[in-house]
Amino acid sequence: MKKFFTSESVSEGHPDKLCDQISDAILDECLKQDKNSKVACETFITDNFVLIGGEIKTTAIVDYKEIAKWVLSRVGYKDESTGINPNKAEIIVKIHEQSPDIAIGVEKEDMGAGDQGIMFGYANNETSNYMPYSIQVAHDLVHIASKLRKAGAFKWAQPDMKSQVTIDYTNSKNPRIETILMSVQHDKDYNKEEFENFIKKNIMDVIAKRYNLNTDFNVLINPTGRFVIGGPKSDTGLTGRKIIVDTYGGYSRHGGGAFSGKDASKVDRSAAYMCRYAAKNIVAARLADQLEIQVSYAIGKADPISIFIESFGTNKVSNDVLYKALIENFNFNLSSIIKELDLNSPVYFRTSKYGHFGKKEFNWEKLDKVRVLKEFL
Repeated sequence: MKKFFTSESVSEGHPDKLCDQISDAILDECLKQDKNSKVACETFITDNFVLIGGEIKTTAIVDYKEIAKWVLSRVGYKDESTGINPNKAEIIVKIHEQSPDIAIGVEKEDMGAGDQGIMFGYANNETSNYMPYSIQVAHDLVHIASKLRKAGAFKWAQPDMKSQVTIDYTNSKNPRIETILMSVQHDKDYNKEEFENFIKKNIMDVIAKRYNLNTDFNVLINPTGRFVIGGPKSDTGLTGRKIIVDTYGGYSRHGGGAFSGKDASKVDRSAAYMCRYAAKNIVAARLADQLEIQVSYAIGKADPISIFIESFGTNKVSNDVLYKALIENFNFNLSSIIKELDLNSPVYFRTSKYGHFGKKEFNWEKLDKVRVLKEFL
């Protein structure tokens, strides 16, 4: 029996990702001026219309509308024909302060979680950045496509793009790409054959070779035949609607909480980053080939009320030793997480596209615990 697994990603021009970027750009601006800002910012976007709402408590002076325009322009939207006009779009701001009932638990010396919930973190050893093949290849496809578009090298391409990658795990020791699907928005007048040949040769093949994977995969490009109307003109966008794209492409479980637009007091984000940090270091130390960590929190409480680990039978030491290695080297107290990963810094806009994990620039991706963890072998 064939064994396939599929993940998808979207470009920074996708309507949902536009909303994530606007929300995280607002968060960063608040943190630049006031590191103690409490932010829960949501964005909605549709045909030439943007709505920014949520709860923000900060001393920062933020021009929400200008941030939205900056994001849209930076991505590459110029006018209504491409999806939205940054300078003519209607932008409405509905921001109010955080509930005092939440503030009771959050604004204290030993900071409590801003809400209850469950969070997961995951790592495996398929790639050098300890991410599963399917999601990493999917991210890289739309990332390189967007870079080529911005550089003027990808003729006829417009900002809205999606990718989907199916990996064949029938031979677990030799994973292969079964299918790559890309949907790429393009100009009305374009050369279809040249456009598709460019995608296969300069995007799909390049990324497959990057991971030493095969290039004889099935290819699907704009399966309906054309993709001219895209971006917010064709589809509404919403902050937090790409939670599987943002994490592990479905390869690991998900607690349901979105990331973008939330400061670090929201454990949906900070605890998920900490779980990834711990899982990646443990896998890199070769205590297991893959590891999933779940934590849960209660609103107003600083420490998790449960921690669970799953190594899917790939552990090289007992589960008791794995758990001991985890709790002795990683502190899931909320204040400790924020300090360890420096989560009051304005780094969030960079997370809002092409995944929150697998990028060396973020503190939750550092491998500084590997040496001490190897002592548990």
